[in-house]
Amino acid sequence: MRKPSPFLHPVLCVLAVLCVLVLFSAPARAHELGKVQMYTTFLKNGTYRIEMVMDDEHLTPAESSGGRLLRQLVDGAAVLFDGRPVKVPAARLAPPDPSDPPGRTTVVLSGAIPGGAHAFRFAETARIGSYPLVLKTEGSESSVWQWQEGGPDQGKLPGTPFELAKTVVPPTRWQVIQLYLALGYSHILPKGLDHILFVVGIFLLSRKVKPVLAQVTAFTVAHTLTLALTIYGVVSLPSSIVEPLIALSIAYVAIENLLTRELKARRIVLVFLFGLLHGMGFAGVLSQLGLPRSEFLPALVSFNLGVEAGQLTVIAAAFLLVGLPFRHRSWYRGRVVVPISCLIAAVGLFWSVQRAFF
Repeated sequence: MRKPSPFLHPVLCVLAVLCVLVLFSAPARAHELGKVQMYTTFLKNGTYRIEMVMDDEHLTPAESSGGRLLRQLVDGAAVLFDGRPVKVPAARLAPPDPSDPPGRTTVVLSGAIPGGAHAFRFAETARIGSYPLVLKTEGSESSVWQWQEGGPDQGKLPGTPFELAKTVVPPTRWQVIQLYLALGYSHILPKGLDHILFVVGIFLLSRKVKPVLAQVTAFTVAHTLTLALTIYGVVSLPSSIVEPLIALSIAYVAIENLLTRELKARRIVLVFLFGLLHGMGFAGVLSQLGLPRSEFLPALVSFNLGVEAGQLTVIAAAFLLVGLPFRHRSWYRGRVVVPISCLIAAVGLFWSVQRAFF
């Protein structure tokens, strides 16, 4: 039998000593790097979500008692977009995930991404040592890992900026205003044929500017009111009721143009009531388009202003093409008001039947 090498015994001793050192040092390293992990996700709805994951087994009694480390983490969190800090929202505990190992606590911070932001940074000013920060964009399979160091000085010089994808960055307020102005205008011109016919029907009753403006003002106030109330959920009617009634309002205004020659107070009241219906129709379209959560009110006001601009364009075009050249002619009513009103009434009646039964 071959004798063991005289050098084998010392080598085995050295290896044994190294194994003991590794075993004794492993818990200390796990305690340092496994205490807290940070996961940040940027969502397509224009918000971010930061998950602070704590492994309870690595917490000291002082850290775990009364949620001390939890308070330190939340108070020490610094969130910056394009170098500018944003207010950190209130924290909440995430419900336990069955797939996670026991003894793990997750704290969630979530908020809105500022419009037009380009880069994100995060820092933790609590003294928690080294921790991993994982950054991910919704819809992307890849993620970015950053090792950061917690401490009071980290809020001044936070870690490497993370470039935000365009899919998660909401538009700026000015971009929202421009977009919804255009959407409101295009809902009248060229897409809103029913609203165009209603406005033309208002225009045809009188040859003077003031009566037309009085009707347009009543219509504007009414549909602005129900547009806002419907969007905020105060009032609601199904489109199966609203759309046929809008068509009937178009037919009614046109038929009244055939039966009367003068604007009366009753007409303005009716136009106001019809405007309430049209406002619900506008709200239905706006609900389908969606409103940005962070710029809800500017988007709503801009859409309404776009609708008004479209209506005024129709009125101005009607005055320029028909009113100003022909309103003083003796044949104006017989050749302009009556035939156009008959056409509008026929279309309105057809739409009301079509929308109600088909």
